Amino acid sequence: MTSATDETGTPTIRMLVRLSVPAALVGVVSALVLWGLDELAGLLEDGVWKALPGAIGVDPSSGWWIFGVLSVTGFAIGLSVWLIPGHAGPDSATTELIGPPMRLAVIPSLLLVTVLALAGGVSLGPENPIIAINTGLLVALVARLWPAVPTNLVVLITAAGTIGALFGTPVAAALVFTGVVAALKTGGALWDRLFLPLVSAAAGALTMTLLAHPSFTIPMPEYNTPRAVDVVSAIVIGVVATLLGLAAVYVFPIVHRVFHGLKYPLLYITLGGVVLGLLGALGGPITLFKGLEQMGELVESRADYAPWQLAGIVGVKLVALVVAASAGFRGGRIFPAVFIGAAVGVLANAIVPSIPLAVAVGAGVLGLTLAVARDGWIALFIAAAVTGSTAVIPLLVLAILPTWLMVSRAPQMLIRPPAPEEKPPAAPTQAAAPDS
Repeated sequence: MTSATDETGTPTIRMLVRLSVPAALVGVVSALVLWGLDELAGLLEDGVWKALPGAIGVDPSSGWWIFGVLSVTGFAIGLSVWLIPGHAGPDSATTELIGPPMRLAVIPSLLLVTVLALAGGVSLGPENPIIAINTGLLVALVARLWPAVPTNLVVLITAAGTIGALFGTPVAAALVFTGVVAALKTGGALWDRLFLPLVSAAAGALTMTLLAHPSFTIPMPEYNTPRAVDVVSAIVIGVVATLLGLAAVYVFPIVHRVFHGLKYPLLYITLGGVVLGLLGALGGPITLFKGLEQMGELVESRADYAPWQLAGIVGVKLVALVVAASAGFRGGRIFPAVFIGAAVGVLANAIVPSIPLAVAVGAGVLGLTLAVARDGWIALFIAAAVTGSTAVIPLLVLAILPTWLMVSRAPQMLIRPPAPEEKPPAAPTQAAAPDS
């Protein structure tokens, strides 16, 4: 594709127009795969948490049932990672949101363990696995249908389409890829480089909206008139939420090392399921799953919880996130972080009722998401989307300033493989000295 870019490396208008159709199709397929994954997990979830306990006369919210289901889920996922070809790909604790495409042979095992985790109540979201699944599938598909399209471009537009589908809007993808493009430090117009990812993101978001109507917005009292004291409240809650998130980030590698010290996936993932079962029995159904639906339930029924109960929910879900992410389960950390942040906001509102709920929840989500995801755009977007209020955005922008300073030099919630040790250079071979 010699005419695909100009002298600065910027895509030409001709290339952008020509690749718009493949980009849109990639977005649609990304959304369809995500929708299929969600539907399959939902069917299994209904069977495990509704049909089966109803058939045998068991309360699915009882501690024993929660413990049993999560323990069996851990065993099933551990068995799958151990025995199924592909072994579900790399541990999600070691992967970022967007990574290189995986082999097609790995995808079935990753798909299986992701469905099991989502249906079984594991405190992880679908974002990391579904982006990996879609990237692997679509890189192979596009290479066959449009071999001239560069692989790195397919990775970008697939990730954009999947992010657009996950959040139900291309805005999230635009914000994420603004940072990605900036990190590339290449010349050319930003929007030229964002054009194809945004085509894919818009197609993915529209497809998912037509199929499932995803929404992060939680019904809560309307907030239209910011006050000076609300700025202080947002900053304080954001800082507290960030501190909680950073506590999880710092303990994460320690917990990961403990679980993986058992060496065998069947052992450490099963143990992770047992621990998650104990935590779920302690925290109740509200602390299970990825947390999106549970976040809405918590906000709507907040009057039913005393402050100490809300604090317990925050603590249980935070520990569950660390355990699930450390014990070899495949899943993303953003969705449960959003739930924990919302719970921090509900707790703050319960302690100080004069703090508007939208301010408290938005700041809590901002701080937790920022600490876990280390992406200011995503944190701002999700916090604003959850509240559904434009008036809260200036407060969130102010609140993100001190919280970003807190996380900018902190470690990421990511396990990086140790760098290979450099071998010392071999000593030069010396020729034998001539006899004197």
